[in-house]
Amino acid sequence: MTAQVATVRPMSEGRTTTIVALMALAVFINYVDRGNLATAAPLMKDELKLDNTQVGLLLSAFFWAYTPGQVLAGWLAERINAYRALALGLTVWALATVATGLAGSFALLFALRLVLGLGESVAFPCSSKLLAEYLPTHRLGHANGMIGAGLAAGPAVGTFVGGLLIARFGWRPSFLVFGLVSLMWLAPWLAATRAASGEASKAPAGPVPSFLAILRRRALWGAALGHFAANYTLYFVVSWLPTYLVKARGFTVPQMAEIGGAIYLVYAASSLTVGWVCDRWMAAGAGDNRVRKTAMIAGHAGAAACLAACAVTGPIGSLVSLLLAGFFFGFTTPNIFAIGQTLAGPRAAGKWIGVQNCIGNIAGIVAPIITGVVVDRSGAFVWAFVIAAGIGLLGVVGWGLIVRRVEPVAWPEAAA
Repeated sequence: MTAQVATVRPMSEGRTTTIVALMALAVFINYVDRGNLATAAPLMKDELKLDNTQVGLLLSAFFWAYTPGQVLAGWLAERINAYRALALGLTVWALATVATGLAGSFALLFALRLVLGLGESVAFPCSSKLLAEYLPTHRLGHANGMIGAGLAAGPAVGTFVGGLLIARFGWRPSFLVFGLVSLMWLAPWLAATRAASGEASKAPAGPVPSFLAILRRRALWGAALGHFAANYTLYFVVSWLPTYLVKARGFTVPQMAEIGGAIYLVYAASSLTVGWVCDRWMAAGAGDNRVRKTAMIAGHAGAAACLAACAVTGPIGSLVSLLLAGFFFGFTTPNIFAIGQTLAGPRAAGKWIGVQNCIGNIAGIVAPIITGVVVDRSGAFVWAFVIAAGIGLLGVVGWGLIVRRVEPVAWPEAAA
C-alpha cells in the first residue's frame, strides 16, 4: 500500500486573485442573506406575533439544511466541479431570500430558511476545494483571511444597511433588495471562471479519498470539535446580537445597526490581518503547526473571555467586550479552513471541509435554540453568554490536543 500527498495545480497570479476575490464576495453575500432574519427579528416578532423560542427555531432552521448540505456540497464539488456547484448554490439561496420578503407565516418562513440553508451550503466546501488546488499552504492564510473578511463584512453590511432599510421601509423590502442584488454576482463569476471550469471538468480524476477514509482520521474530529466551538460563539452573536441590543440593552434599531456593523467590521479587519500575518510568519520559517495552532488557541481563549465579560458588565462594558470578541473571531476564521485545507490536501479538501463544516455547523442548529430557551426561562441573556463562553473554550481542546499536528495527510491509495 502506497501513500500519496497531492500537489497544487498552477494557475496564473491574476486569475487566482480574481477567483479568490469573487469567492470572498460570494461568502460576503452568503452572510448578508443568512443574517437578514436576525436583523429583522425584533420587528418580525411583533408583526407575526412570534416568541423567542419561535425566533430561535427560525434562526436554527437554516442550519437544519445547511449542516447536512455540507456533505452534498463536498460531493458536488467533485462531481460537477466547484465552480459550477458554487454558482448553482448562490442561485438557490438568492431566490430563497427574495421569497422570504413575501412570506406571511411562521411555517412558510421556516420552509424558506431550509431552502436558504441548502443553497448556502456550497460556499465553504467549494472555496476550500479551489484554494487547496491552486495555493500552497503558506499562502492559505491570506486567501482564507479574504474569505473570512467577506464572512465578517456580510453581517456588518447586513446589520447596518439592513437595519437602516428595515427602520425606514419595514423588514420585507430588505429581503427583496438583498436577494435580487445577490443574483448579480453570477455575471462576473461565470465570466471569470468559464475557462477554468471547463479545464476542471476535463482534468483527469485522480484518486480522491472516500468519506469513510476521512472520518477515520483523528485530525478530522479535532478540527470538527474546534469548528463547532468557534461556530457556536460566532452564531450566538450573529443570531442574537440585534435582539440582545434592542430588547436587553434598550438601543433603538438604528443604534443597533451601527453597533452591530462596527463589531463585524472589527471582525473583518482582524480576519484579513491575521490571515496575512500567519502567512508572513510561515514565510519567515515557522511551520504550519506552530502558526495555525497559536492563532486558534489565542482566538478561542480571547473570544470566550470577552463573552463571559458580557455576562457581568453593564451596557458600555458589554459593547467593549463584543468589539473585542469580534477581534478574536478574526484569529480563528481564516485558520479554521486553512487547517482543514492543509490536512486534506488538494484532492480531499472539498470532501474534508464538507464533513468538518457539517459537524461544526451543528452549532448553528443548537446555538439559536439554546439561547432562545435560556432567555425565555431566565428572562435575561446572562446564562446564554456564559454557555457560549464555555463552549468556545472547547476549541482549545480540539485544535490544541486532538489535532496532533497541522500537516498534510498522506492518503493511502486504498482510501481513494
